[in-house]
Amino acid sequence: MNYGLPCIYFSSEVISKFDDAIRFEWILTNGLGGYSSSTIIGVNTRKFHGLLFIPLNPPTNRHLLLSKIDEEILIGGDAYPLGSNQFRDAIYPKGYRNLKGFAMNPFPSFYYQVHEVYLKKEIFMPRHENAVILRYDILNCLDEDVTLQLYPLLDMRHFYETTRKGDFHVSIEAISNGVIMEFSPKRAFLALSITNGVYLSGEDVWIERIYFKNDDMRGESCLNDCLQKGMFRVNLQPKSRALIYLLGAGGIKREEVISFLSRFGEWNQLEASYSKERSRREDLLADFYSKTGAKHYDWLSWLILSADSFIVLRRKLERKSIIAGYHWFEDWGRDTFISLPGLTLATRRFSDAEEILLTFAEYSDNGLLPSRFPDKAGESPEYYSVDTSLWFFNAILQYIKYTGNYRFVYRHLWDLMQDVIERYIEGRTPLNIRMDSDGLIFHGPRLTWMDAAVNSFPVTPREGKAVEVQALWYNSLKLMEVLSYKFGSHSQSEDYRVLALRAKRSFNEKFWYRDGGYLYDVVCEGMSDTSLRPNQIIAVYLDFPIVEDRSRSRSVVETVWKRLLTPYGLRSLSPDDPRYMGVYSGGFSSRDRAYHNGTAWAWLLGPFITAFLKVNGHEAYWRRFAFERFLKPLFQVEIFRAGLGTLSEIFNGDPPHHPRGCVSQAWSVAEPLRAYIEDILLIRPPHDMEFYNMGLRRDKLV
Repeated sequence: MNYGLPCIYFSSEVISKFDDAIRFEWILTNGLGGYSSSTIIGVNTRKFHGLLFIPLNPPTNRHLLLSKIDEEILIGGDAYPLGSNQFRDAIYPKGYRNLKGFAMNPFPSFYYQVHEVYLKKEIFMPRHENAVILRYDILNCLDEDVTLQLYPLLDMRHFYETTRKGDFHVSIEAISNGVIMEFSPKRAFLALSITNGVYLSGEDVWIERIYFKNDDMRGESCLNDCLQKGMFRVNLQPKSRALIYLLGAGGIKREEVISFLSRFGEWNQLEASYSKERSRREDLLADFYSKTGAKHYDWLSWLILSADSFIVLRRKLERKSIIAGYHWFEDWGRDTFISLPGLTLATRRFSDAEEILLTFAEYSDNGLLPSRFPDKAGESPEYYSVDTSLWFFNAILQYIKYTGNYRFVYRHLWDLMQDVIERYIEGRTPLNIRMDSDGLIFHGPRLTWMDAAVNSFPVTPREGKAVEVQALWYNSLKLMEVLSYKFGSHSQSEDYRVLALRAKRSFNEKFWYRDGGYLYDVVCEGMSDTSLRPNQIIAVYLDFPIVEDRSRSRSVVETVWKRLLTPYGLRSLSPDDPRYMGVYSGGFSSRDRAYHNGTAWAWLLGPFITAFLKVNGHEAYWRRFAFERFLKPLFQVEIFRAGLGTLSEIFNGDPPHHPRGCVSQAWSVAEPLRAYIEDILLIRPPHDMEFYNMGLRRDKLV
């Protein structure tokens, strides 16, 4: 069955309002960490916008080579620009006025009209290639010749940086229908080629002080210079139509771009690539709907396509990983393991899940899984979290529930899992994480997901025993108990059972805040933090919930619901707390103070909905209620208003809850999507009950 590709469309009514139009952003990814992104009118408003970003160390160390292509139509002696750039005091040229429509279907498509000349531009990226391809469909209805001129704007910088005139130089080598450009002093190559037209070399022209409005609002460097060096010219006959491809391919070696040209340089090869990329997306949707039986919706199709965008290849291992968010995040361990069930398991991409687990297992270090792979050269990950390793265990648990593949876990992950647990018990990790005498995990400051800091001081240190860490620890111990028994080590299984029981008893004695009817956020040396935060929902959501009393679980869910829920996520702190910051804005320090002190997080809707429906027995009424009240705004509003076809990282805690942070975040897509599939639709993991019953049998055996 052909489910069709979803479409988002903007008419000239929206496009003509410049300040409104630049709020809508699109992004394409290539499965290597590279991407292409801008606004619906082609004006770059961030240093992270550009036509071709490539990873020099896939999927990281991303550099911009091609900022954009500015088009111009010549009719008679008059020039009509199609491109636009924003400067501090002006928009020049104002080519967006010739833009009559924009669509994502599934590629960004721009519809221009100048008199009786009609031009449609589509942009796409071939999978696992550091390249971008522009497809121009031009109809000249005039009785005279028309000329299309294409001006590449070049850049060469890491995507965190900005460029000043003279920062780089470009030398040119002419090729058939195009040019190969070599950048220096930082060395890289960019090949530009066109299927119909010629490249005309020109003098260096620097377009100076292009203004990035979004970066300015964030207190970051916001002025950038680009180099224009020649142009492409295409002549169009009267009363004619032309279909033209312009391709750009980047690499750190000349052979890379030559190889791409040899495989994609001809018109028929490019047309085949275009069809292949559309078909790949159609196949993703067909595979998902056929395997799950879920009802087809455009917004759901966008979520499935967005899920695909985060799955990337870590080139050194030739295995998959997950980019935490676009535009600026790398592959982060915690985000990966939280996102993995929604991105790969609920969507039935089991081999991808295996590769991702193996990628991070490869880089384990003394009980710790990588917190992140920095966006720079080299392969040295960073380790600075207490919960990443524990989320790794939960990802394995979800993998087993979906696949029943115990053999994979035993062969590839079991030794590591035992080592992690033992090091946590004995305190033999580089971060001095250790199990205390009460069976709970003690950890230092700034090691949980609430890790923002201002001037090196943690905003929410949470030192001691954080609530979600204990919940994840108990969940991990119960997983180890069941797997040990499954793998034939009954005495080891009993040891894990005893540890889990001790942790659960201690938790329920120490973490219940009777006066508030919810869980303390952190317990440390006799002090109990009564801050009302969403972290406690993890204690109810996990497969092995550490909260032993059903009435307490219900109270936690209801308190979070009433005091932390927004239409787009859970607030990170209750609004009645004096530290609450309801608007995420300003420079780094202002944003970091708000990050976990009021900002709403979309990913937390996943655990919340699972916990909510768990305490309400997944009854049909409550499942409908949860979708209408908790998910519908995110899926049917947000997906069309910031990063098109995807979901933002965070939102203001205060109404109207404007989207903030990354425009496309892995766990923002993954967790609500997982909750929708598993808990709203009740399309459960195939081996869910098998694993659950195994856990029950263990309890009965002892």
